[in-house]
Amino acid sequence: MKVGELPAGDLVTDAAISGPAISRHLKVLREAGLVGQRAEGTKRFYSVRPEALKTISDWTIDHRAFWEAGLDRIEAALAAEEDTWQT
Repeated sequence: MKVGELPAGDLVTDAAISGPAISRHLKVLREAGLVGQRAEGTKRFYSVRPEALKTISDWTIDHRAFWEAGLDRIEAALAAEEDTWQT
């Protein structure tokens, strides 16, 4: 696994999707502020922005209890529905 700043071409060779698809994904990630881009001549180098990922992580941790409670309710409702089908 490669780490650090990488040229777009390296990302394409390591991925199971096409170059144009990688390019579209990188554009979305860049616009969202999750990755940084640096140009050097005709090459584009990409790197993860750790502070952006930390923001996502912090939000996820803060909202975990809410989501777990909702998922627990869905699981209980599905189990109840399954019980009615079996009787």
